[in-house]
Amino acid sequence: MEKRILGLDPGLATLGFGTIICNSSQAQQRDTTVDMLDFGVISTAADTEMGHRLRTLYEDLHTLIEDLQPDLVAIEKLFFYRMGNTILVAQARGVIMLVLAQHNLPYLEFTPAQIKQALTGYGNAEKCEVQQAVARELNLNYIPRPDDAADALAVALTALFQY
Repeated sequence: MEKRILGLDPGLATLGFGTIICNSSQAQQRDTTVDMLDFGVISTAADTEMGHRLRTLYEDLHTLIEDLQPDLVAIEKLFFYRMGNTILVAQARGVIMLVLAQHNLPYLEFTPAQIKQALTGYGNAEKCEVQQAVARELNLNYIPRPDDAADALAVALTALFQY
């Protein structure tokens, strides 16, 4: 049985995405293979009016979902120290949640610590350790770039491990 999981690393300037395909036999759930389908970012320019930036995210995410046809979406939960940045990401996150609802897509949310724990076994792992785990789990001989896309793949893998 094939399942597509879309991982999202929310952001207004850069929204990372990564999609994995999981294949498992009906007889043995433990016999699962995982492959990367696609990864990248949706970017908006800081000098663009806020409404246009949000519309870009909205339209591009719709297109992405139509192209990738995920069965499940996994999203990193908000976790920031600077309030101004948190508000901007929260606005982008609202757009993401709207698009998912319009596509009737189920989603799971994970904190950064949950993602680190799922991929490295340590909730305070360094970013480079998580990125290396992503490459290892997906049998890649490189670390996906940019970081936002690698983070999105980590979120998708966390959903696979937790679901």
